[in-house]
Amino acid sequence: MSFKSFEEIESWKKARVFNKLIYSITSQENFSKDFDLIRQIRRASVSITSNIAEGFERSTDKEFVYFLFVAKASAGEVRSQLYLANDLQYINNEDFHQLKSKVIEISKLIGGLIKYLKK
Repeated sequence: MSFKSFEEIESWKKARVFNKLIYSITSQENFSKDFDLIRQIRRASVSITSNIAEGFERSTDKEFVYFLFVAKASAGEVRSQLYLANDLQYINNEDFHQLKSKVIEISKLIGGLIKYLKK
C-alpha cells in the first residue's frame, strides 16, 4: 500500500468534510427536536472516517478491507437516513441531493480502495 497514514486516503479526507456538513445540517432548527435521528446520522457519518482510520492502523490488508466494508456500510446507512430527513422536511431537496451525492462519492472511493487492496 502506498499510503503512509490514513490522512492521505482520499475517501477519509472527503468523509471528514462530509462529517462537518452532517454536524452543521443537524444543528439547524428543523432537526432540533429529533434527537434520535441527529445522534444516529452523526454516529453513522463519523463511523465512515473512524473505520477507515481504524482499518488502516490494523496490521494486514485483510483487516483493512473488513473495516473499509464497515465504513462503506455506514455510508449506506447515512444515505438512508438522509432520505428520512428529507421525507420529514428536516432538510430541503437541494441539501438532500448535495449530501446524497457526496456520500455516494465517498462510498465509490471506498469501493475502489477495497478492489485495489483485494488484488
